[in-house]
This record gives sequence, C-alpha cells and structure tokens, in this order.
Amino acid sequence: MITIRRAKAPDVDVVAPLFDAYRQFYGREANQPLARRFLAERLARGQSVVFLASDGPIACGFTQLYPVFSSLSCRPAWILSDLFVAPDQRRAGVGRRLMEAAHAFAREQGAVTVELETAHTNTGAQALYESLGYEHDLVFRHYVLTLR
Repeated sequence: MITIRRAKAPDVDVVAPLFDAYRQFYGREANQPLARRFLAERLARGQSVVFLASDGPIACGFTQLYPVFSSLSCRPAWILSDLFVAPDQRRAGVGRRLMEAAHAFAREQGAVTVELETAHTNTGAQALYESLGYEHDLVFRHYVLTLR
C-alpha cells in the first residue's frame, strides 16, 4: 500500500537515491553524494518541502517544492520543482498522489498557485499535470540565464 508523507531531515538517505535518479532522468551524471548533500541542505534550512511516497518499507517516489511569492497577488506560491516515481511504480497513481499532497500543502499555506515546468518530451508527466488542471501559461514567457 502506497503512503505519502512529508519528509524530514532524517529521511535524506531514503530520498537521495530517488533524487539522484531524477537528476539522471534529466541527463545529469549520477552523483548520489551531491544529491544527498543538496537535499540535506534544503531540508535542514527549511528551504524546500519534500513529500515521499513509500510502498511498505520501499521509497518509490518524491516531489520537492520551493517557496516563492507572487508580487501581483501579494500571496505565497510554490514551485513544484521535482517529481519522480520509480520506473516500476509508474502508472499506478503514485505521481498523482504526490501531486495531490503538494496541492493540499500549498492550499494550507494560503498559496495562490503551484507552478511547474517539464521537458517538452516528457509527455507522460504532461498528461498527469493536465489531468490535474494545470494549464500552459500563455501570458508570460519563461527565460533562463545560465550563470557561469
């Protein structure tokens, strides 16, 4: 049975392998020590919120959110930066349940939006997001400046 709970600092070693697999999914080199260190810092400093999905004792997915603020709405908002489900658990509702936990949390925090982005080729995730009511933003254009 799948359970979803908010991860705490002591859960870093459970989430880190999933976070590393997420990074690899997006073309990054495997580096579990880096993944662990990054997660540990975010959780210890209260800079992100992570929800963990488990199937009994086995961690099978996570989502990570970062707080931001909407100047136009004068309210908090959340960026859902990461969503990953282990390949053998996909299409079983784990991703949807993680997203629903993130949405409930954001509502409890008084957030105006939950925002996310994904690769153009990640059609499975796009289908999930759209089924949950996410819409393409046609008002604002997304820009990125890579700092070196």
